[in-house]
Amino acid sequence: MNHSRNTLERRAARPTASPLVSAEALGSALDAGAEIVLLDARFDLSDPEAGRRAFDQGHLPGAQYADLDRDLSGPKAAPGPAFTGRHPLPSHDAFAATAGRWGVGPETCVVAMDAQGSAYAARLWWLLRWIGHARVWVLDGGIAAWLAAGGTLTAEPATARARAPYPRRAASMPTVDAAQLAGALGSAQVIDARAPERFRGDVEPLDAVAGHIPGTLNRPFKDNLAADGAHFKPAAQLAREFAALYGGALPSASVHLCGSGVTACHNLLAMQAAGLPGAALYPGSWSEWCADPVRPVARGA
Repeated sequence: MNHSRNTLERRAARPTASPLVSAEALGSALDAGAEIVLLDARFDLSDPEAGRRAFDQGHLPGAQYADLDRDLSGPKAAPGPAFTGRHPLPSHDAFAATAGRWGVGPETCVVAMDAQGSAYAARLWWLLRWIGHARVWVLDGGIAAWLAAGGTLTAEPATARARAPYPRRAASMPTVDAAQLAGALGSAQVIDARAPERFRGDVEPLDAVAGHIPGTLNRPFKDNLAADGAHFKPAAQLAREFAALYGGALPSASVHLCGSGVTACHNLLAMQAAGLPGAALYPGSWSEWCADPVRPVARGA
């Protein structure tokens, strides 16, 4: 049996294996004939159709497009106290149907990618893990790493081998809602993945209120990346940095958030890569929290 072809399968069998795959390893597996569902999650919050346009201009051969708004999020509620964020999670059943449309079943190997430092690929990784799929990785370095490793792009559309919705399994990635988070403030370690200027409340380009949830700490998701802004830092370095942030607290007792529950998944992915799984996501994040004027807001560092 071909060594390269089965690298991802062997890694999937190890619970502590890294959720990242190099462009070289992916290329070797594909060259050896491995059946891998490739999902391209490129996106731009300021231009929601930009990712699709970039995908149509060139993507990995066989890749399918995964749209943040249409595929990786559920319907938004009207503004007000009942608002659940700019990118609420899709229902379990809705995302199971989406995974089936992409051809993903329990035995399928999946690699997610983007061109934004894995900000959107991480959300896709998290959602697949959330519905119970173990065989999913993020392409470390994204599209640029693929090209640098000698990979090619194509504008040819892929033909997905659609299948039934992903079979129902217990959600394997913990979440908390706004009420649960409010009750945990002061006891749980809560980490915000937004840029420092947004966390402090100096600027707020996306949500109605500037600031952060009182008692939270700031770990911008870009801090997980090396100097090139594309590849993740080495696992040992990530482990040291998260250990310093947590100050001895258990990562499994922590909650991660961001603006709308997307880049918080980047911190969760980085923690998984560092061997620190188990932290929860607050999907509504700041966009949900600040929509209710009753909830407290803090500003400054």
